[in-house]
Amino acid sequence: MDECLFCKMVAGDIPADVVYQDDDVLAFRDINPQAPVHVLIIPKRHISTLNDLTPDDAGLIGKLSLAAAKIAQQEGIADAGYRTLINTNREGGQVVFHIHMHLMGGRRMGWPPG
Repeated sequence: MDECLFCKMVAGDIPADVVYQDDDVLAFRDINPQAPVHVLIIPKRHISTLNDLTPDDAGLIGKLSLAAAKIAQQEGIADAGYRTLINTNREGGQVVFHIHMHLMGGRRMGWPPG
């Protein structure tokens, strides 16, 4: 997707503060953090929303979760606890239409989230 902000980050056209990447996943610090640790974890392949996933994408979503656990450990928040979240569509809070998992920690998370 030529106009997708996150696809441009994957391509290296827009810089990102990368904390993790592998063949399928890119993770970088959120530019508007809502917690001391706030990382966005994205698939390198463009998928607009969770509604666009197919059964073939199950492994990819699992890789996002595994990356979140690895990054939480690396950032020193795994033992204290952290939150992962995927917003879907406008009313769900999605702003960039390339699925992304938020990893937040470093403070106590309230419930409900908002």
